[in-house]
Amino acid sequence: MRRLWRCIHPYRRTFWLSVAILPVISALMLVQPYLLKIAIDRYAEHGDTAGLGRVALLFSLAVVGEFLAVYWQYYLTMVVAQHSLADLRVELFAHLERLPQRYFDRNPVGRIVTRLTTDVDVLSEMFASGAMTMFMDGLTLLGIVGIMLWIDWRLALVALSTVPVVLLTIDFFRKRARLTYRLIRERIARINSFLSEAISGMPVIQLFAHERASFAEFDDHNAAHRDANHLSNVYEAALFSIIEAVSSIAMALVVWYGSGQIVRGIIAFGTLVAFIEYIQKFFVPIREFSTKYAVMQSAITAAERVFELLDTPLEITSPESPKRVAADAPERGSVRFENVWFAYKGDDFVLRDVSLEVRPGETVAIVGATGSGKSTIIKLLGRSFDVKNGSVRVSGVDVRDWDLSELRREIGIVLQDAFLFSGTLASNVTLGRSEVTDETLRATVRAVNLERFVASLPRGFEQPIRERGNNLSAGQRQLLAFARALAYDPRILVLDEATSSVDAETEQLVQDALDRLLRDRTAIVIAHRLSTIERADRIVVLHHGVVREVGTHAELLALGQIYARLYELQYTGGGAAAAADDGATAGS
Repeated sequence: MRRLWRCIHPYRRTFWLSVAILPVISALMLVQPYLLKIAIDRYAEHGDTAGLGRVALLFSLAVVGEFLAVYWQYYLTMVVAQHSLADLRVELFAHLERLPQRYFDRNPVGRIVTRLTTDVDVLSEMFASGAMTMFMDGLTLLGIVGIMLWIDWRLALVALSTVPVVLLTIDFFRKRARLTYRLIRERIARINSFLSEAISGMPVIQLFAHERASFAEFDDHNAAHRDANHLSNVYEAALFSIIEAVSSIAMALVVWYGSGQIVRGIIAFGTLVAFIEYIQKFFVPIREFSTKYAVMQSAITAAERVFELLDTPLEITSPESPKRVAADAPERGSVRFENVWFAYKGDDFVLRDVSLEVRPGETVAIVGATGSGKSTIIKLLGRSFDVKNGSVRVSGVDVRDWDLSELRREIGIVLQDAFLFSGTLASNVTLGRSEVTDETLRATVRAVNLERFVASLPRGFEQPIRERGNNLSAGQRQLLAFARALAYDPRILVLDEATSSVDAETEQLVQDALDRLLRDRTAIVIAHRLSTIERADRIVVLHHGVVREVGTHAELLALGQIYARLYELQYTGGGAAAAADDGATAGS
Protein backbone atom coordinates (compact mmCIF):
# COMPACT_ATOMS: atom_id res chain seq x y z
CA MET A 1 0.00 0.00 0.00
CA ARG A 2 2.91 2.33 0.69
CA ARG A 3 4.20 1.65 -2.81
CA LEU A 4 0.77 2.27 -4.31
CA TRP A 5 0.81 5.66 -2.59
CA ARG A 6 3.67 6.63 -4.89
CA CYS A 7 1.25 6.25 -7.83
CA ILE A 8 -1.47 8.19 -6.02
CA HIS A 9 0.85 11.00 -4.91
CA PRO A 10 0.57 13.14 -8.10
CA TYR A 11 -3.21 13.25 -7.52
CA ARG A 12 -2.97 13.67 -3.74
CA ARG A 13 -5.17 16.80 -3.63
CA THR A 14 -8.09 14.96 -5.20
CA PHE A 15 -7.34 11.94 -3.03
CA TRP A 16 -7.32 13.92 0.21
CA LEU A 17 -10.52 15.70 -0.85
CA SER A 18 -12.20 12.30 -1.23
CA VAL A 19 -10.81 11.29 2.18
CA ALA A 20 -12.10 14.53 3.74
CA ILE A 21 -15.63 13.65 2.61
CA LEU A 22 -15.52 10.33 4.50
CA PRO A 23 -16.05 11.82 8.00
CA VAL A 24 -18.94 13.84 6.56
CA ILE A 25 -20.54 10.60 5.32
CA SER A 26 -19.93 8.97 8.70
CA ALA A 27 -21.38 11.91 10.65
CA LEU A 28 -24.50 12.14 8.46
CA MET A 29 -25.04 8.41 8.83
CA LEU A 30 -24.53 8.42 12.61
CA VAL A 31 -26.88 11.32 13.26
CA GLN A 32 -29.91 9.65 11.62
CA PRO A 33 -30.71 7.07 14.36
CA TYR A 34 -30.24 9.73 17.03
CA LEU A 35 -32.73 11.99 15.24
CA LEU A 36 -35.20 9.09 15.30
CA LYS A 37 -34.70 8.76 19.07
CA ILE A 38 -35.37 12.49 19.56
CA ALA A 39 -38.42 12.38 17.27
CA ILE A 40 -39.96 9.48 19.24
CA ASP A 41 -39.01 10.35 22.82
CA ARG A 42 -39.22 14.12 22.72
CA TYR A 43 -41.92 14.95 20.15
CA ALA A 44 -44.04 11.93 19.17
CA GLU A 45 -44.66 10.95 22.78
CA HIS A 46 -45.94 14.47 23.55
CA GLY A 47 -47.78 15.01 20.24
CA ASP A 48 -45.51 17.90 19.18
CA THR A 49 -46.09 17.93 15.41
CA ALA A 50 -44.03 21.08 14.90
CA GLY A 51 -41.05 19.44 16.58
CA LEU A 52 -41.60 16.28 14.51
CA GLY A 53 -41.59 18.43 11.37
CA ARG A 54 -38.28 20.01 12.31
CA VAL A 55 -36.70 16.63 13.05
CA ALA A 56 -38.14 15.20 9.82
CA LEU A 57 -36.53 18.06 7.89
CA LEU A 58 -33.19 17.48 9.60
CA PHE A 59 -33.48 13.74 8.93
CA SER A 60 -34.23 14.38 5.23
CA LEU A 61 -31.29 16.76 4.96
CA ALA A 62 -29.03 14.12 6.54
CA VAL A 63 -30.22 11.49 4.05
CA VAL A 64 -29.78 13.80 1.04
CA GLY A 65 -26.41 15.00 2.35
CA GLU A 66 -25.27 11.41 2.83
CA PHE A 67 -26.31 10.59 -0.76
CA LEU A 68 -24.41 13.56 -2.22
CA ALA A 69 -21.34 12.94 -0.06
CA VAL A 70 -21.22 9.23 -1.04
CA TYR A 71 -21.57 10.19 -4.72
CA TRP A 72 -18.74 12.71 -4.69
CA GLN A 73 -16.50 10.53 -2.53
CA TYR A 74 -16.88 7.60 -4.93
CA TYR A 75 -16.44 9.82 -8.01
CA LEU A 76 -13.26 11.44 -6.72
CA THR A 77 -11.86 8.10 -5.58
CA MET A 78 -12.35 6.60 -9.04
CA VAL A 79 -10.80 9.65 -10.71
CA VAL A 80 -7.69 9.10 -8.59
CA ALA A 81 -7.79 5.35 -9.26
CA GLN A 82 -8.05 5.62 -13.05
CA HIS A 83 -5.30 8.23 -13.33
CA SER A 84 -2.88 6.58 -10.91
CA LEU A 85 -3.37 3.06 -12.32
CA ALA A 86 -3.01 4.36 -15.88
CA ASP A 87 0.32 5.85 -14.77
CA LEU A 88 1.23 2.50 -13.20
CA ARG A 89 0.57 0.68 -16.50
CA VAL A 90 2.76 3.20 -18.32
CA GLU A 91 5.51 2.71 -15.74
CA LEU A 92 5.24 -1.07 -16.11
CA PHE A 93 5.48 -0.90 -19.90
CA ALA A 94 8.39 1.54 -19.77
CA HIS A 95 10.19 -0.85 -17.40
CA LEU A 96 9.40 -3.77 -19.72
CA GLU A 97 11.01 -1.94 -22.62
CA ARG A 98 14.27 -1.70 -20.66
CA LEU A 99 14.37 -5.29 -19.41
CA PRO A 100 17.04 -7.56 -20.91
CA GLN A 101 16.17 -10.12 -23.56
CA ARG A 102 16.91 -12.83 -20.99
CA TYR A 103 13.72 -11.85 -19.12
CA PHE A 104 11.52 -12.38 -22.18
CA ASP A 105 13.24 -15.67 -22.94
CA ARG A 106 12.32 -16.96 -19.48
CA ASN A 107 8.79 -15.56 -19.05
CA PRO A 108 5.80 -16.45 -21.23
CA VAL A 109 4.05 -13.58 -22.98
CA GLY A 110 0.74 -14.38 -21.27
CA ARG A 111 2.27 -14.05 -17.82
CA ILE A 112 3.69 -10.63 -18.66
CA VAL A 113 0.41 -9.46 -20.21
CA THR A 114 -1.43 -10.53 -17.05
CA ARG A 115 0.75 -8.18 -14.99
CA LEU A 116 -0.18 -5.18 -17.14
CA THR A 117 -3.88 -5.98 -17.57
CA THR A 118 -5.62 -8.33 -15.14
CA ASP A 119 -3.45 -7.55 -12.12
CA VAL A 120 -3.80 -3.79 -12.58
CA ASP A 121 -7.58 -4.22 -13.10
CA VAL A 122 -7.76 -5.95 -9.71
CA LEU A 123 -6.19 -2.86 -8.15
CA SER A 124 -8.88 -0.79 -9.85
CA GLU A 125 -11.54 -3.06 -8.31
CA MET A 126 -10.03 -2.32 -4.91
CA PHE A 127 -10.82 1.38 -5.35
CA ALA A 128 -14.26 0.68 -6.85
CA SER A 129 -15.31 -1.61 -3.98
CA GLY A 130 -14.46 1.04 -1.42
CA ALA A 131 -11.70 -1.10 0.06
CA MET A 132 -9.63 2.06 0.50
CA THR A 133 -12.28 3.30 2.98
CA MET A 134 -11.84 0.39 5.40
CA PHE A 135 -9.98 2.65 7.82
CA MET A 136 -12.86 5.12 7.84
CA ASP A 137 -15.29 2.21 8.31
CA GLY A 138 -13.32 1.40 11.46
CA LEU A 139 -13.71 4.97 12.71
CA THR A 140 -17.43 4.80 11.94
CA LEU A 141 -17.72 1.64 14.01
CA LEU A 142 -15.91 3.37 16.88
CA GLY A 143 -18.32 6.30 16.50
CA ILE A 144 -21.32 3.95 16.74
CA VAL A 145 -19.84 2.26 19.82
CA GLY A 146 -19.18 5.65 21.44
CA ILE A 147 -22.72 6.92 20.79
CA MET A 148 -24.32 3.70 22.08
CA LEU A 149 -22.20 3.80 25.25
CA TRP A 150 -23.17 7.44 25.73
CA ILE A 151 -26.90 6.74 25.31
CA ASP A 152 -26.99 3.60 27.52
CA TRP A 153 -23.85 1.70 28.40
CA ARG A 154 -25.68 -1.42 29.63
CA LEU A 155 -27.63 -1.86 26.38
CA ALA A 156 -24.45 -1.07 24.45
CA LEU A 157 -22.56 -3.90 26.17
CA VAL A 158 -25.36 -6.33 25.33
CA ALA A 159 -25.32 -5.18 21.70
CA LEU A 160 -21.55 -5.55 21.44
CA SER A 161 -21.32 -8.92 23.22
CA THR A 162 -21.15 -10.72 19.85
CA VAL A 163 -18.22 -8.64 18.50
CA PRO A 164 -15.46 -11.04 19.74
CA VAL A 165 -17.03 -13.81 17.65
CA VAL A 166 -16.86 -11.54 14.59
CA LEU A 167 -13.22 -10.65 15.24
CA LEU A 168 -12.19 -14.31 15.64
CA THR A 169 -14.04 -15.22 12.44
CA ILE A 170 -12.41 -12.45 10.44
CA ASP A 171 -8.95 -13.40 11.71
CA PHE A 172 -9.55 -17.06 10.82
CA PHE A 173 -10.51 -16.31 7.22
CA ARG A 174 -7.89 -13.58 6.82
CA LYS A 175 -5.05 -16.10 7.08
CA ARG A 176 -6.56 -18.41 4.47
CA ALA A 177 -7.81 -15.83 1.99
CA ARG A 178 -4.35 -14.45 1.16
CA LEU A 179 -3.05 -17.84 -0.02
CA THR A 180 -6.21 -18.46 -2.02
CA TYR A 181 -5.99 -15.18 -3.92
CA ARG A 182 -2.32 -15.70 -4.67
CA LEU A 183 -3.26 -19.08 -6.16
CA ILE A 184 -5.99 -17.45 -8.29
CA ARG A 185 -3.56 -14.87 -9.71
CA GLU A 186 -1.03 -17.58 -10.57
CA ARG A 187 -3.61 -19.71 -12.35
CA ILE A 188 -5.10 -16.88 -14.40
CA ALA A 189 -1.54 -16.08 -15.51
CA ARG A 190 -1.16 -19.70 -16.65
CA ILE A 191 -4.38 -19.46 -18.64
CA ASN A 192 -3.22 -16.25 -20.33
CA SER A 193 0.17 -17.79 -21.13
CA PHE A 194 -1.46 -20.87 -22.64
CA LEU A 195 -3.94 -18.82 -24.69
CA SER A 196 -1.23 -16.52 -26.01
CA GLU A 197 0.81 -19.49 -27.20
CA ALA A 198 -2.16 -21.50 -28.51
CA ILE A 199 -3.69 -18.64 -30.49
CA SER A 200 -0.32 -17.76 -32.06
CA GLY A 201 0.25 -21.44 -32.89
CA MET A 202 -3.31 -22.23 -34.02
CA PRO A 203 -2.24 -23.02 -37.61
CA VAL A 204 0.14 -25.68 -36.28
CA ILE A 205 -2.54 -27.05 -33.92
CA GLN A 206 -4.96 -27.41 -36.82
CA LEU A 207 -2.49 -28.76 -39.36
CA PHE A 208 -1.27 -31.47 -36.97
CA ALA A 209 -4.79 -32.32 -35.68
CA HIS A 210 -3.73 -31.31 -32.18
CA GLU A 211 -7.10 -29.80 -31.25
CA ARG A 212 -8.16 -32.47 -28.75
CA ALA A 213 -4.89 -32.46 -26.83
CA SER A 214 -4.78 -28.67 -26.88
CA PHE A 215 -8.38 -28.46 -25.66
CA ALA A 216 -7.68 -30.95 -22.88
CA GLU A 217 -4.69 -28.89 -21.73
CA PHE A 218 -6.77 -25.71 -21.69
CA ASP A 219 -9.55 -27.52 -19.84
CA ASP A 220 -7.04 -28.54 -17.15
CA HIS A 221 -5.80 -24.96 -16.73
CA ASN A 222 -9.36 -23.64 -16.66
CA ALA A 223 -10.46 -26.25 -14.12
CA ALA A 224 -7.54 -25.37 -11.84
CA HIS A 225 -8.52 -21.69 -11.99
CA ARG A 226 -12.18 -22.57 -11.34
CA ASP A 227 -11.21 -24.69 -8.30
CA ALA A 228 -9.10 -21.86 -6.87
CA ASN A 229 -12.04 -19.46 -7.27
CA HIS A 230 -14.39 -22.04 -5.75
CA LEU A 231 -12.22 -22.23 -2.64
CA SER A 232 -12.25 -18.43 -2.45
CA ASN A 233 -16.04 -18.42 -2.77
CA VAL A 234 -16.34 -20.94 0.08
CA TYR A 235 -14.34 -18.65 2.37
CA GLU A 236 -16.26 -15.53 1.32
CA ALA A 237 -19.67 -17.20 1.70
CA ALA A 238 -18.75 -18.61 5.12
CA LEU A 239 -17.49 -15.24 6.35
CA PHE A 240 -20.55 -13.38 5.05
CA SER A 241 -23.05 -15.89 6.44
CA ILE A 242 -21.41 -16.00 9.89
CA ILE A 243 -21.43 -12.20 10.12
CA GLU A 244 -25.08 -12.15 9.00
CA ALA A 245 -25.99 -14.70 11.68
CA VAL A 246 -24.10 -12.82 14.40
CA SER A 247 -25.85 -9.62 13.29
CA SER A 248 -29.25 -11.24 13.75
CA ILE A 249 -28.25 -12.59 17.17
CA ALA A 250 -27.04 -9.14 18.25
CA MET A 251 -30.33 -7.61 17.09
CA ALA A 252 -32.33 -10.20 19.04
CA LEU A 253 -30.29 -9.59 22.19
CA VAL A 254 -30.87 -5.83 21.94
CA VAL A 255 -34.63 -6.28 21.47
CA TRP A 256 -34.84 -8.82 24.34
CA TYR A 257 -32.84 -6.77 26.82
CA GLY A 258 -34.16 -3.39 25.67
CA SER A 259 -37.81 -4.49 25.88
CA GLY A 260 -37.28 -5.54 29.51
CA GLN A 261 -35.71 -2.17 30.27
CA ILE A 262 -38.67 -0.36 28.69
CA VAL A 263 -41.14 -2.41 30.76
CA ARG A 264 -39.24 -1.47 33.90
CA GLY A 265 -39.23 2.18 32.80
CA ILE A 266 -35.43 2.44 32.68
CA ILE A 267 -35.15 3.46 29.01
CA ALA A 268 -37.52 5.08 26.53
CA PHE A 269 -38.89 3.39 23.42
CA GLY A 270 -36.95 5.80 21.18
CA THR A 271 -33.71 4.59 22.72
CA LEU A 272 -34.49 1.00 21.68
CA VAL A 273 -35.33 2.16 18.13
CA ALA A 274 -32.08 4.11 17.97
CA PHE A 275 -30.10 1.07 19.19
CA ILE A 276 -31.75 -1.16 16.58
CA GLU A 277 -30.75 1.37 13.90
CA TYR A 278 -27.21 1.63 15.25
CA ILE A 279 -26.81 -2.16 15.39
CA GLN A 280 -27.96 -2.39 11.76
CA LYS A 281 -25.50 0.31 10.77
CA PHE A 282 -22.80 -1.34 12.91
CA PHE A 283 -23.00 -4.61 11.00
CA VAL A 284 -23.36 -3.00 7.53
CA PRO A 285 -19.64 -2.08 7.28
CA ILE A 286 -18.74 -5.44 8.87
CA ARG A 287 -20.80 -7.27 6.23
CA GLU A 288 -19.24 -5.09 3.56
CA PHE A 289 -15.88 -5.75 5.15
CA SER A 290 -16.09 -9.40 4.08
CA THR A 291 -16.44 -8.26 0.46
CA LYS A 292 -13.95 -5.42 0.76
CA TYR A 293 -11.47 -7.67 2.52
CA ALA A 294 -11.74 -10.27 -0.24
CA VAL A 295 -11.05 -7.58 -2.85
CA MET A 296 -8.24 -6.16 -0.71
CA GLN A 297 -6.57 -9.57 -0.39
CA SER A 298 -6.84 -10.10 -4.15
CA ALA A 299 -5.47 -6.59 -4.75
CA ILE A 300 -2.52 -7.12 -2.40
CA THR A 301 -1.65 -10.34 -4.23
CA ALA A 302 -1.93 -8.54 -7.58
CA ALA A 303 0.18 -5.67 -6.26
CA GLU A 304 2.88 -8.12 -5.16
CA ARG A 305 3.06 -9.46 -8.72
CA VAL A 306 3.04 -5.97 -10.27
CA PHE A 307 5.83 -4.73 -8.02
CA GLU A 308 7.74 -7.95 -8.56
CA LEU A 309 7.88 -6.98 -12.24
CA LEU A 310 8.87 -3.40 -11.41
CA ASP A 311 11.61 -4.75 -9.12
CA THR A 312 13.09 -6.94 -11.84
CA PRO A 313 16.63 -5.56 -12.17
CA LEU A 314 17.75 -3.84 -15.35
CA GLU A 315 20.84 -5.89 -16.15
CA ILE A 316 21.62 -3.93 -19.32
CA THR A 317 21.73 -0.16 -18.77
CA SER A 318 23.52 2.86 -20.17
CA PRO A 319 26.58 4.00 -18.22
CA GLU A 320 26.33 7.21 -16.20
CA SER A 321 28.88 8.89 -18.49
CA PRO A 322 28.59 7.26 -21.92
CA LYS A 323 31.37 7.76 -24.43
CA ARG A 324 30.68 9.62 -27.66
CA VAL A 325 32.10 8.84 -31.08
CA ALA A 326 32.81 11.68 -33.46
CA ALA A 327 30.99 11.46 -36.80
CA ASP A 328 34.30 11.67 -38.70
CA ALA A 329 36.24 9.29 -36.41
CA PRO A 330 38.42 6.86 -38.47
CA GLU A 331 36.93 3.85 -36.67
CA ARG A 332 33.30 4.98 -37.07
CA GLY A 333 31.35 2.00 -38.38
CA SER A 334 33.86 -0.66 -37.33
CA VAL A 335 33.09 -3.79 -35.29
CA ARG A 336 35.62 -5.73 -33.24
CA PHE A 337 35.20 -8.83 -31.06
CA GLU A 338 38.20 -9.31 -28.77
CA ASN A 339 38.61 -12.70 -27.06
CA VAL A 340 34.88 -12.97 -26.40
CA TRP A 341 33.53 -15.70 -24.13
CA PHE A 342 29.78 -15.98 -23.60
CA ALA A 343 27.33 -18.43 -22.02
CA TYR A 344 23.59 -18.10 -21.61
CA LYS A 345 23.72 -20.28 -18.52
CA GLY A 346 26.60 -21.11 -16.20
CA ASP A 347 29.75 -22.26 -17.96
CA ASP A 348 28.02 -23.76 -20.99
CA PHE A 349 29.83 -21.41 -23.36
CA VAL A 350 28.24 -20.66 -26.72
CA LEU A 351 31.20 -18.51 -27.86
CA ARG A 352 34.77 -19.43 -26.93
CA ASP A 353 37.56 -16.90 -27.27
CA VAL A 354 36.04 -15.38 -30.43
CA SER A 355 38.01 -12.60 -32.09
CA LEU A 356 37.02 -10.98 -35.36
CA GLU A 357 37.16 -7.53 -36.93
CA VAL A 358 34.93 -5.81 -39.45
CA ARG A 359 36.43 -2.65 -40.86
CA PRO A 360 34.30 0.39 -41.81
CA GLY A 361 32.45 -0.22 -45.09
CA GLU A 362 33.40 -3.91 -45.16
CA THR A 363 30.97 -6.82 -45.60
CA VAL A 364 31.77 -9.87 -43.49
CA ALA A 365 29.69 -13.04 -43.63
CA ILE A 366 29.41 -15.54 -40.78
CA VAL A 367 28.49 -19.15 -41.51
CA GLY A 368 28.33 -22.33 -39.47
CA ALA A 369 26.10 -25.17 -38.42
CA THR A 370 23.02 -24.57 -36.29
CA GLY A 371 24.07 -23.83 -32.72
CA SER A 372 27.53 -22.63 -33.64
CA GLY A 373 26.88 -19.16 -32.10
CA LYS A 374 26.08 -17.03 -35.16
CA SER A 375 22.94 -15.36 -33.78
CA THR A 376 24.61 -14.89 -30.40
CA ILE A 377 27.12 -12.58 -32.05
CA ILE A 378 24.26 -10.30 -33.11
CA LYS A 379 22.78 -10.26 -29.60
CA LEU A 380 26.14 -9.26 -28.14
CA LEU A 381 26.65 -6.60 -30.80
CA GLY A 382 23.34 -4.86 -29.95
CA ARG A 383 24.01 -5.51 -26.26
CA SER A 384 20.95 -7.65 -25.65
CA PHE A 385 23.41 -9.59 -23.48
CA ASP A 386 26.81 -8.71 -22.02
CA VAL A 387 29.89 -10.83 -22.62
CA LYS A 388 31.34 -12.98 -19.81
CA ASN A 389 34.93 -12.21 -20.80
CA GLY A 390 36.54 -10.12 -23.51
CA SER A 391 34.94 -7.12 -25.19
CA VAL A 392 32.77 -6.10 -28.13
CA ARG A 393 33.66 -2.76 -29.69
CA VAL A 394 31.54 -0.69 -32.07
CA SER A 395 33.25 2.26 -33.75
CA GLY A 396 36.21 1.69 -31.43
CA VAL A 397 34.18 1.95 -28.20
CA ASP A 398 33.18 -0.94 -25.94
CA VAL A 399 29.43 -1.46 -26.27
CA ARG A 400 29.16 -1.25 -22.45
CA ASP A 401 30.42 2.35 -22.67
CA TRP A 402 27.82 3.41 -25.26
CA ASP A 403 24.50 5.02 -24.47
CA LEU A 404 22.11 2.16 -25.30
CA SER A 405 19.81 4.16 -27.56
CA GLU A 406 22.75 5.60 -29.50
CA LEU A 407 24.37 2.17 -29.84
CA ARG A 408 21.19 0.68 -31.24
CA ARG A 409 20.77 3.71 -33.49
CA GLU A 410 24.20 2.86 -34.89
CA ILE A 411 23.17 -0.70 -35.77
CA GLY A 412 20.29 -1.86 -37.99
CA ILE A 413 19.21 -5.49 -37.88
CA VAL A 414 17.11 -7.47 -40.36
CA LEU A 415 16.02 -10.82 -38.94
CA GLN A 416 14.96 -14.00 -40.70
CA ASP A 417 11.40 -13.66 -39.39
CA ALA A 418 10.53 -10.06 -40.23
CA PHE A 419 8.25 -8.82 -37.44
CA LEU A 420 5.55 -6.43 -38.62
CA PHE A 421 3.21 -4.52 -36.32
CA SER A 422 -0.50 -3.93 -36.69
CA GLY A 423 -0.87 -0.58 -38.43
CA THR A 424 -0.21 0.84 -41.87
CA LEU A 425 2.48 -0.08 -44.35
CA ALA A 426 4.08 3.34 -43.87
CA SER A 427 4.17 3.05 -40.06
CA ASN A 428 5.89 -0.32 -40.34
CA VAL A 429 8.65 1.22 -42.42
CA THR A 430 9.11 4.45 -40.44
CA LEU A 431 8.29 2.99 -36.98
CA GLY A 432 6.83 6.40 -36.11
CA ARG A 433 10.06 8.38 -36.65
CA SER A 434 9.18 11.87 -37.80
CA GLU A 435 12.54 12.38 -39.55
CA VAL A 436 11.49 9.91 -42.26
CA THR A 437 9.71 12.21 -44.72
CA ASP A 438 7.22 11.10 -47.36
CA GLU A 439 9.90 11.63 -50.00
CA THR A 440 12.36 9.46 -48.10
CA LEU A 441 9.67 6.80 -47.64
CA ARG A 442 8.95 6.64 -51.37
CA ALA A 443 12.66 6.52 -52.21
CA THR A 444 13.21 3.74 -49.67
CA VAL A 445 10.37 1.64 -51.06
CA ARG A 446 11.69 2.19 -54.58
CA ALA A 447 15.19 1.11 -53.55
CA VAL A 448 14.00 -2.26 -52.23
CA ASN A 449 11.81 -3.03 -55.26
CA LEU A 450 8.49 -2.56 -53.47
CA GLU A 451 7.24 0.41 -55.49
CA ARG A 452 5.08 -1.67 -57.84
CA PHE A 453 3.62 -3.65 -54.94
CA VAL A 454 2.71 -0.47 -53.00
CA ALA A 455 1.14 1.04 -56.13
CA SER A 456 -1.08 -2.05 -56.47
CA LEU A 457 -2.52 -1.65 -52.97
CA PRO A 458 -5.93 0.06 -52.71
CA ARG A 459 -4.69 2.50 -50.06
CA GLY A 460 -1.03 2.61 -50.97
CA PHE A 461 1.20 3.50 -48.03
CA GLU A 462 -1.89 3.67 -45.78
CA GLN A 463 -2.79 0.04 -46.49
CA PRO A 464 -3.53 -1.70 -43.14
CA ILE A 465 -1.09 -4.42 -42.10
CA ARG A 466 -2.64 -7.10 -39.94
CA GLU A 467 -0.99 -8.62 -36.87
CA ARG A 468 2.49 -9.95 -37.66
CA GLY A 469 1.90 -9.03 -41.31
CA ASN A 470 -0.13 -12.16 -42.03
CA ASN A 471 -1.83 -10.50 -45.01
CA LEU A 472 1.53 -10.31 -46.82
CA SER A 473 3.72 -12.98 -48.36
CA ALA A 474 7.06 -13.95 -46.80
CA GLY A 475 8.92 -12.14 -49.57
CA GLN A 476 6.87 -8.95 -49.15
CA ARG A 477 7.47 -9.00 -45.39
CA GLN A 478 11.19 -9.43 -45.97
CA LEU A 479 11.35 -6.55 -48.45
CA LEU A 480 9.45 -4.37 -45.97
CA ALA A 481 12.05 -5.27 -43.35
CA PHE A 482 14.76 -4.15 -45.78
CA ALA A 483 12.86 -0.89 -46.36
CA ARG A 484 12.67 -0.37 -42.60
CA ALA A 485 16.43 -0.89 -42.25
CA LEU A 486 17.13 1.47 -45.16
CA ALA A 487 14.87 4.16 -43.66
CA TYR A 488 16.65 3.66 -40.32
CA ASP A 489 19.89 4.42 -42.18
CA PRO A 490 22.36 2.77 -39.74
CA ARG A 491 26.13 2.81 -40.13
CA ILE A 492 26.30 -0.90 -39.38
CA LEU A 493 23.83 -3.35 -40.90
CA VAL A 494 23.29 -6.89 -39.64
CA LEU A 495 21.39 -9.47 -41.68
CA ASP A 496 20.45 -12.60 -39.73
CA GLU A 497 19.33 -15.26 -42.24
CA ALA A 498 17.48 -12.39 -43.92
CA THR A 499 17.05 -14.16 -47.28
CA SER A 500 16.39 -17.72 -46.16
CA SER A 501 12.58 -17.54 -46.18
CA VAL A 502 11.97 -16.11 -49.66
CA ASP A 503 11.03 -18.07 -52.76
CA ALA A 504 13.15 -18.30 -55.87
CA GLU A 505 11.00 -15.75 -57.73
CA THR A 506 11.48 -13.16 -55.02
CA GLU A 507 15.14 -13.95 -54.39
CA GLN A 508 16.36 -11.82 -57.31
CA LEU A 509 14.37 -8.82 -56.02
CA VAL A 510 15.77 -9.40 -52.53
CA GLN A 511 19.33 -9.74 -53.82
CA ASP A 512 19.03 -6.51 -55.79
CA ALA A 513 17.62 -4.75 -52.70
CA LEU A 514 20.48 -6.16 -50.64
CA ASP A 515 23.07 -4.71 -53.00
CA ARG A 516 21.58 -1.25 -52.47
CA LEU A 517 21.16 -1.80 -48.76
CA LEU A 518 24.79 -2.80 -48.20
CA ARG A 519 26.27 -0.02 -50.30
CA ASP A 520 28.64 2.22 -48.27
CA ARG A 521 27.79 0.43 -45.03
CA THR A 522 29.57 -1.91 -42.67
CA ALA A 523 27.69 -5.19 -42.88
CA ILE A 524 27.60 -8.48 -41.01
CA VAL A 525 25.69 -11.14 -42.91
CA ILE A 526 24.61 -14.46 -41.41
CA ALA A 527 23.27 -16.86 -44.00
CA HIS A 528 22.58 -20.53 -44.70
CA ARG A 529 22.35 -19.85 -48.44
CA LEU A 530 26.01 -19.58 -49.32
CA SER A 531 25.12 -18.08 -52.72
CA THR A 532 24.12 -14.85 -50.95
CA ILE A 533 27.56 -14.33 -49.39
CA GLU A 534 29.94 -15.26 -52.20
CA ARG A 535 30.70 -11.57 -52.80
CA ALA A 536 31.42 -10.80 -49.13
CA ASP A 537 34.83 -9.23 -48.43
CA ARG A 538 35.53 -11.97 -45.88
CA ILE A 539 33.75 -15.05 -44.60
CA VAL A 540 34.09 -16.26 -41.01
CA VAL A 541 33.33 -19.92 -40.27
CA LEU A 542 32.12 -20.67 -36.75
CA HIS A 543 32.09 -24.19 -35.33
CA HIS A 544 30.98 -24.95 -31.75
CA GLY A 545 31.50 -21.31 -30.81
CA VAL A 546 35.07 -21.12 -32.14
CA VAL A 547 36.32 -19.25 -35.22
CA ARG A 548 37.78 -22.01 -37.41
CA GLU A 549 38.28 -20.33 -40.80
CA VAL A 550 38.49 -16.76 -42.16
CA GLY A 551 38.91 -15.75 -45.79
CA THR A 552 37.21 -14.91 -49.07
CA HIS A 553 34.88 -17.33 -50.81
CA ALA A 554 37.63 -18.45 -53.19
CA GLU A 555 40.23 -18.78 -50.43
CA LEU A 556 37.98 -20.93 -48.27
CA LEU A 557 37.04 -23.17 -51.18
CA ALA A 558 40.74 -23.63 -51.98
CA LEU A 559 41.38 -24.46 -48.31
CA GLY A 560 39.10 -27.48 -48.65
CA GLN A 561 37.98 -27.59 -44.99
CA ILE A 562 34.64 -26.84 -43.24
CA TYR A 563 33.41 -24.10 -45.61
CA ALA A 564 34.29 -26.12 -48.68
CA ARG A 565 32.39 -29.12 -47.36
CA LEU A 566 29.36 -26.97 -46.51
CA TYR A 567 29.43 -25.42 -49.98
CA GLU A 568 29.82 -28.76 -51.71
CA LEU A 569 26.99 -30.40 -49.79
CA GLN A 570 24.64 -27.46 -50.36
CA TYR A 571 25.15 -27.52 -54.10
CA THR A 572 25.14 -31.29 -54.50
CA GLY A 573 21.79 -31.77 -52.74
CA GLY A 574 23.17 -32.88 -49.37
CA GLY A 575 20.81 -30.54 -47.52
CA ALA A 576 21.28 -28.38 -44.52
CA ALA A 577 21.16 -31.22 -42.00
CA ALA A 578 23.83 -33.18 -43.82
CA ALA A 579 25.88 -30.03 -44.15
CA ALA A 580 25.73 -29.47 -40.44
CA ASP A 581 26.77 -33.04 -39.67
CA ASP A 582 29.53 -33.09 -42.23
CA GLY A 583 30.69 -29.67 -41.11
CA ALA A 584 31.03 -31.03 -37.60
CA THR A 585 33.07 -33.95 -38.89
CA ALA A 586 35.32 -31.71 -40.94
CA GLY A 587 35.76 -29.35 -38.00
CA SER A 588 36.89 -32.10 -35.70
